[in-house]
Amino acid sequence: MRVVVTGATGNIGTSTVEALTADPRVTSVLGLSRRGPGARGDRDDRTEWAEADVTDTDLVPLLRGADAVIHLAWLFQPTHRPAVTWDSNVVGTTRVLDAVAAAGVPALVVASSVGAYSPGPKDRAVDESWPTHGWPGAAYSREKAYVERLLDVFEARNPGTRAVRIRPGFVFERQSAAEQRRLFAGPLVPGRLVRPGRVPVIPDLPGLRFQALHSADAGRAFALAALGDARGAFNIAADPVIDPGVLAGLLGARTVRLPARGVRAALAAAWNLHLVPASPGLFDLALQVPIMDTARARDELGWTPRHTARDAMAEFLEGLRTGAGRDTPPLSPGAGGPARAREIATGAGHKP
Repeated sequence: MRVVVTGATGNIGTSTVEALTADPRVTSVLGLSRRGPGARGDRDDRTEWAEADVTDTDLVPLLRGADAVIHLAWLFQPTHRPAVTWDSNVVGTTRVLDAVAAAGVPALVVASSVGAYSPGPKDRAVDESWPTHGWPGAAYSREKAYVERLLDVFEARNPGTRAVRIRPGFVFERQSAAEQRRLFAGPLVPGRLVRPGRVPVIPDLPGLRFQALHSADAGRAFALAALGDARGAFNIAADPVIDPGVLAGLLGARTVRLPARGVRAALAAAWNLHLVPASPGLFDLALQVPIMDTARARDELGWTPRHTARDAMAEFLEGLRTGAGRDTPPLSPGAGGPARAREIATGAGHKP
């Protein structure tokens, strides 16, 4: 089988390529990315690479002859310029879907998200039938929800194409730490701050409960979807659900009940001053997302996580402390102080 992966150098993309090349059924993988593979380009003789931007590259020649396409390309920043992320994430996904149809690719797997779901209960898990209208205050959620609608239309127009949408929880690993610190925390948050004992308290915010999984487990889920015969939507996440108590245990801290309104006001002020890239809308979304039932992924996709959510979080926190990353442009840890200086100079949340 030949598989094409967009966004192949990111957090989930690198793990997906690794999962694909570990499967003997895969004869070749074509990884597409905006900035090339970096040093990773010489790693595996079954993996080819091409620089491609889903917003303007002619994708049809790149997809022609593929047995499956896995679409992972996604732009999280700039949060201050939502038209830019919309162009990449919504218009770009439209172009990928059109190219899949034009190239006659028989199988398509697309990364959706828990963020696509409408707000749900925190006392019970929801399955894949829960509405996917997102949270309107967060651009990320609006875009993921719109992509769900694009997939509805694609499936109706292309019944011969097997389409799968994977809805992961929050995806972490040690090597994603540098990228995720840049995307969400910004240059002013020192990694050493998350050393156990350095953070005395964890805010116990109403509604702060979310699901996480390891990037390697996410990559296996996407590979299984591409190589199998499953169709439709699948939730993927690991146990336990992450709450303030779990975070406090990882950091050797205690929990303190705080009102969400005060924390949000502080975050909004920092975001408006370009001190942090994560928008207050993302904070609202984190308190709204439902807990997902992952039984369908286990029963129909044959997927179970090999890492606990706590282990994934522990790896990520250790990566933050050490500035860990991978040898691809999105995941590169940079050069310490100079890299952070560039982040400050370009304005957190302002540049892609």
